Amino acid sequence: MRVIREYKRAESLEEAWQLNQKKSNRVLGGMVWLKMGKMQIGTAIDLSGLGLDTIEETGEEFRIGCMVTLRDLELDPGLNTYTDGAARESVRHIVGVQFRNLATVGGSIYGRYGFSDVLTMFLAMDSYVELYKGGIIPLKEYAKMPYDRDILVRLIVKKEKAAFDYQSVRNSQTDFPVLTCAAAKTEAGYRFSIGARPGKAVLFELADADIQAADVENMAENAAKCVKEQVETGSNTRGSAEYRKHLAGVLVRRAVCKLAGK
Repeated sequence: MRVIREYKRAESLEEAWQLNQKKSNRVLGGMVWLKMGKMQIGTAIDLSGLGLDTIEETGEEFRIGCMVTLRDLELDPGLNTYTDGAARESVRHIVGVQFRNLATVGGSIYGRYGFSDVLTMFLAMDSYVELYKGGIIPLKEYAKMPYDRDILVRLIVKKEKAAFDYQSVRNSQTDFPVLTCAAAKTEAGYRFSIGARPGKAVLFELADADIQAADVENMAENAAKCVKEQVETGSNTRGSAEYRKHLAGVLVRRAVCKLAGK
């Protein structure tokens, strides 16, 4: 059982940051994964009063506050139009609507969980995290960083001329994924984010010249081969390393076939 000794609704990011410097304190987010542990929390830090629960769209980018829920992502018309529905697809299998109404973008990205569909999706996009003290950092760099005591303020997604696709394999509809794949076709080539390996998502960037072929089918096969050769997978109760590596090739191949005509 999780025990919380004190609760504080932060009145500013500075106050939240100061409180979070103590190791026994925790930022709550939606608290859907945090409650699974047994460690006692000194002070639970609530960011819900800081206006970080909105998705702002401009001509150049989306600014997604850390307290935006996964249900907000699922329903946002601007983000889903931009991603051809891939953003919705990336979260719609996560447990259920009640869960998605609680789980937050900030918690999903900060946690960098191996099973995170959210990290997989945004890693394939031109995404950045805004940290209160650390500033703006590319998500692909943040994903590799160790955990620290900074506050993740928002996720920033730069708009680009691109088409997106999201796929996942699950043993049952609302289970954790066996493997996830987000793909982006850009003017420079393709980006593939492979998650639930079962480690956290990793990014592969392939130029058109790397997978060039006479037709789409062979180009898709070349992309699948490149990713399969590089991706590191592991085994757990949901699937073996060999099975996951095979799935990575299958999902990449499907993504290229779908996106090549867009």
